[in-house]
Amino acid sequence: MTPAAATLHGCSEPLCVRYDCAMLDLDGVVYRGTAAIPGVPDRLRRASEAGMTLAFVTNNAARTPEGVASQLRDLGIDASSADVVTSAQAAAREVATRVPAGARVLVVGGEGLEVALREHGLAPVASLSDDPAAVVQGFHPDVGWRQLAEAAYAVAADVPWVASNLDMTVPTAAGIAPGNGSLVAAVAAAVGHGPDVVAGKPHRPLFDETLLRIGAERPLVVGDRLDTDIEGANRCGADSLLVMTGVTDVAALCRAGPAGRPSYVAWTLDGLLTPHAAPELHHGVWRCEDWVVSIADGALTVNEPGADRAVGLRAVTAAAWRWYDDREPVAGAAEELDITDACRTLRAS
Repeated sequence: MTPAAATLHGCSEPLCVRYDCAMLDLDGVVYRGTAAIPGVPDRLRRASEAGMTLAFVTNNAARTPEGVASQLRDLGIDASSADVVTSAQAAAREVATRVPAGARVLVVGGEGLEVALREHGLAPVASLSDDPAAVVQGFHPDVGWRQLAEAAYAVAADVPWVASNLDMTVPTAAGIAPGNGSLVAAVAAAVGHGPDVVAGKPHRPLFDETLLRIGAERPLVVGDRLDTDIEGANRCGADSLLVMTGVTDVAALCRAGPAGRPSYVAWTLDGLLTPHAAPELHHGVWRCEDWVVSIADGALTVNEPGADRAVGLRAVTAAAWRWYDDREPVAGAAEELDITDACRTLRAS
C-alpha cells in the first residue's frame, strides 16, 4: 500500500494575508493568448492592496522582463520589469557561476537571453568560432538548424551547457508547437547527453532567482500546471496554489501523484483572496464546510453539494487523492476513479 500523501492545507485567513509574495505563472494563470483571464486584473490589485507582493515568473526565455511587463500593463495589470522574473535570468546566473567574468557565451535563443547575459557582464556570441566559454539555450521562434548545430559543436568541445527550461511544447495561436525541450533534445541527440543544468520550472534555479530579486520570506507559488509550477514548488519546499484556468482539469488534479500535488486549489485567482477550509475525513465520508462526498465501488459521489463550488473542488480533490494513495499496485493498467458525478455536480454549482 502506498503511504498516504498530505491532503490539501487549510488556511483560516486569505492566502494574500498568510503569504507575502505570489510567484505567479503567466499563461493559464494571468492571461490566455493575448487576453487577460476574466477578473484577474482586479483580483491581483486586491491581493496587492492586502500587502502581497506580486512576482510574475515565467519559463519563457524569449522575451525581456520589460517586454513582459509592458504586456501586463496593456492588460490592466500594474507591473514593472522588476516584478518579472524569467528563466533567461535564472539561466544567465547559472552560466555566470561557471565562467570567468566577461566571458563569451554562445546563445541559442533570442533577446531575452542576450539581455540577461549582459546583466551579468557576459558577452553573447553566435558561433563556436567566437571561442565561447559556455552555451545557453532558450526558446525563440527563430531558432533554426544553424544555431542548434553551433550549440552541438560547442557542447562537444566540452563547454558547460545551460538550458532555460525543458518544456516540450508551447501554445501558439495555430496550436501546439515544439518548445525549448524539443530543441534541447535535438542537441542532446547530437552530443549524446543533456544539459549540465536546467534553470526553469520545475527545477530550482528560477525559484531561487525569484526569491533573490523579490526578497520574499513566505512565498506562494501560483500556477496552472502540475508538472512545472506545482512540482517545482514541492521540490523547493514552498506552498502552492493551483488554479483551474489553464491546462489542468479536475480529472488530472484528482490523479496527481504526491510530487505534483498543490497545497491549495481554486477555480480562479479568487483563491488568493479567500480562506481555505481543509477537507476532513469522518467515518469514510469527506467533509469540507457544507460539501460532503464519499467513494464507493470506485466512484466518487457528492452526497451534499454546498453553495461554493471552490469548496466542493477541495472536497473532491482530497477524497480522490486518498483513494489513489490507498490503492494496491496492480499489474497492467492503473485503476481509475470514476468522478463523473462529482464533475457534473461541480459544473452545476
